[in-house]
This record gives sequence, structure tokens and C-alpha cells, in this order.
Amino acid sequence: MRRLERYPVEGPNSLWQMYKTVPWWKVVRNFIFIQLARYCPSLALKNWIYRRILGMKVGRRVSFGLMAMVDVFFPEKITVGDNSIIGYNATLLTHEYLIREYRLGEIRIGSDVMIGANVTVLPGVTIGDGAVVAAGAVVHRDVPAGARVGGNPLRDLGGPDHGRDGAEGTRGT
Repeated sequence: MRRLERYPVEGPNSLWQMYKTVPWWKVVRNFIFIQLARYCPSLALKNWIYRRILGMKVGRRVSFGLMAMVDVFFPEKITVGDNSIIGYNATLLTHEYLIREYRLGEIRIGSDVMIGANVTVLPGVTIGDGAVVAAGAVVHRDVPAGARVGGNPLRDLGGPDHGRDGAEGTRGT
């Protein structure tokens, strides 16, 4: 179950009312710095932008792949633990603007997590330590520590842990 705060709206759909929920200047600032980080070749500089400018909680040795996209409205609701990888073009969303309501929820990604390319993580989700999320998955629910999941809808992939240290079935030390 995702942990979401729900806010009803009246009138046009909630996206048309976004500047009632977040200041326009914050969106512009965040957009500029997120775009810089998406293309930045330096992992250290990316993490600095995410921590210092966008207010995210980013652990040590976190790697955001090229084109990874964090939430432009509420990036401060994202936490990533130590030594995790957010894959190429992955998207981390902490908001959902719908027709009659908008929803906000924190994303918590544990330590030693591998998120594959083109994964979308929806608001209100926790991904436990050591979990692996396969490329292209849509993470719409919590992922337990050490789990291997993928697909849309998200499902348990089970089996040995591939890719930790290059050896099938072993968990690096």
C-alpha cells in the first residue's frame, strides 16, 4: 500500500492548478537544476545538486544514471540510501496530479539498491535495502529488502541475485 496524502480540487483538473500547490519559481529553479544534473557526467556534482539545491536526501556513493529524472515539484520528498544505483532514464515521482485530486508521497530507496533503466517509481513507495528492480518496471507498491522485482504490473522475479559483483548468486561483501 502506498502512503499518499490526498488533496481534492474543484474546477479544472489538478495540473491546471499546480501553482496553488507549489510556487512557480520553485518549479523553474528545480527544472533548470534537474536538467543540468540529468546530463552531468560527474556523479559527485549530480549528488551535490540533488542534496544542496533540491533538498533530496542522497547517501554516499549513490549513482544516478544519465537522464535519470527526479520529481520537479517535490524532489525534497526523495531519499536514497548509500551505494544505490538509479538507472538510465529512471523516473522518481513524488506527485500525481489527477482530474479531481492531487496526491503526494515520499519515495524511500534503501542502501545497495539497483534500479534499472527506464523504471518509474510512483509516490509513496519504499524500496528496501538490497532490492533489485528490473529495467522498465513500474514500481507502484513497496518492494521488500533483498527482493528482485520487475514488470508492469510489478511482480516478484525470485531467483538468484545477478549483478551485485558480477558473479551469479553471490551478494558482494
